[in-house]
Amino acid sequence: MKYEFYDNKLGSIFGLTDDIKKDEATFRLNSSTISFLWNRNNLPVSIVIDNATITLLPNQIVTTTYLHHVSFSKTDLPLTSFLFNREFYCIADHDTEVSCNGILFFGTQDLPIITIPETQEKKFETLYEIFQDEFATSDKIQGDMLQMLLKRLIIICTRLAKEQLILKEFDNEQVDVIRKFNVLVDTHYKTKRKVAEYADLLFKSPKTLSNLFSKYNQKSPQQIILERITLEAKRLMQFTDKQNQEIAFELGFNDAAHFSSFFKKMTNSSPTKYRENKALVQ
Repeated sequence: MKYEFYDNKLGSIFGLTDDIKKDEATFRLNSSTISFLWNRNNLPVSIVIDNATITLLPNQIVTTTYLHHVSFSKTDLPLTSFLFNREFYCIADHDTEVSCNGILFFGTQDLPIITIPETQEKKFETLYEIFQDEFATSDKIQGDMLQMLLKRLIIICTRLAKEQLILKEFDNEQVDVIRKFNVLVDTHYKTKRKVAEYADLLFKSPKTLSNLFSKYNQKSPQQIILERITLEAKRLMQFTDKQNQEIAFELGFNDAAHFSSFFKKMTNSSPTKYRENKALVQ
């Protein structure tokens, strides 16, 4: 089944489908959305995200944003999806309420895949049914009700993400610093390359940040910055027609040679070779 709420005045959309591969192209908006992808099957499901194949086990959820390039070419089973845009529910505006930004969305770490514990499977299925029921109730407050349910879904998933993706025993304040750092890197990676610049924004010292990330077994702050730049370079090479010089300029490098040197150091491949290899795979 496919459901869609759309507000023409605001351009806001919220959708629900139990088969995103089949229904993706039928939503009025699908290129600027944020999604929950949930494997409700009894078998694993494959998804291609930024040209990397991700396997979702039964009752696992992954979140993607409009920064990701998602393909269901290898998806051979129905995959449930909740999708929405910032006009319907702005993650940044609600971040202080649910502490999700940088854990579920827009983080520079690996894709956030969470597993629904067996004890909570009924909770998720019940919430899914409530979403369906609300879509069947067409009135002036339907959008408000769907926003409330989406917020509940985000909160539940955020709690699981904090437990599973960082540590079961954690200091909320410290984890919040890690989360905010990821969000800041996603916002400023084109212009800020030094850990000290982000430390200033967080009112911390660079050493404090490094120690904190080490404590929680995270990549170093500097590595996160460099990998975010590299990821964007890969995306621009794979999904646009921009030349190396244009990409170098967009990512804040002085010239194409500097960019090429950086990219080769990070990937062990020159930009030209990387493009050629991707073209052969396609």
